[in-house]
Amino acid sequence: MDHIHQNMLQEFSSKSILITGGAGFLGSWMCDYLLKNDAKVFCLDDLSTGILENILELSKHKNFVFLKKNVIEKIEIKEKFDVIIHMASRPSPEDYIQFPVKTLEANSKGTNNVLEIARKHDSVLVYASTSEVYGDAKIIPTPENYWGFVNPIGIRSCYDEGKRFSEALLMAYNREYGLNTKIIRIFNTYGPRIRADGAYGRALPRFIRQALKNQDVTIYGDGLQTRSFCYVTDTINAILKCIFNKKITATPINIGNPDEITIKELAEKIISKTKSNSAITFLERPEDDPQRRCPDITFAKTILDWKPVVNLDQGLENTISWFKNRI
Repeated sequence: MDHIHQNMLQEFSSKSILITGGAGFLGSWMCDYLLKNDAKVFCLDDLSTGILENILELSKHKNFVFLKKNVIEKIEIKEKFDVIIHMASRPSPEDYIQFPVKTLEANSKGTNNVLEIARKHDSVLVYASTSEVYGDAKIIPTPENYWGFVNPIGIRSCYDEGKRFSEALLMAYNREYGLNTKIIRIFNTYGPRIRADGAYGRALPRFIRQALKNQDVTIYGDGLQTRSFCYVTDTINAILKCIFNKKITATPINIGNPDEITIKELAEKIISKTKSNSAITFLERPEDDPQRRCPDITFAKTILDWKPVVNLDQGLENTISWFKNRI
């Protein structure tokens, strides 16, 4: 089960679960694991960034329902949900900078919509927040009680502030209505199904795609900025552990891998693993791009008894293999 604990997954048997953004990278993995464990899964996605291919096999499953709908529209579903996992959002800087209004809407109107459904059915509401709420953090590794260093009117604010607003809205619903809300701050996650094309190409998958095609591997800035990459099954494992954990209500929790690597080192590692002839080229660094990004996962280790188990070398090999089969 790819490091997902079988006894934990039995908790989801016969549960009815709505996943917004369920055709996306993380969302489709979540659908996959829950279906394997007898949950009834409703996948809501408008396919603006999600991919139908991610859920094609799942659509044959008797417990899978696909709803092609934008999360900001009025959602009328008769089903009573035990759990709602809100993952719908534009996923990468190139993309959300291109669509700032839609990005803000998914994390404001969209979040409000799913909160209202959760309130109606007394569902557990799990929100996929992000390390971006910390902005260009001045405390590394960054703990959950750090309030962030974010430019509220900068080019990335449509995502950063949208996610921060969603967190505030979840807290408001918890305080005013007693709703069981979970805020999961996800750091850089990668693995099979992650998009590398067009405006969606985040650094790691973009590097793999470029290296496999022997194209120049393009780094924005000098490559000395750092990120911490967590393999997808580790991230999914942590989210699943959060859902029914009674100690995580109305408190954010960092989920990520604390092993930091510079972007230049990452590019070199990928070129080596793909045996590529690619050269590295450097482009202008985008505005408000954080210098370092690394989670403090003390809380997750303590409360969830969780830590990443897939190291970067193994995770990259799995991801490169998946890309090779597609190119």
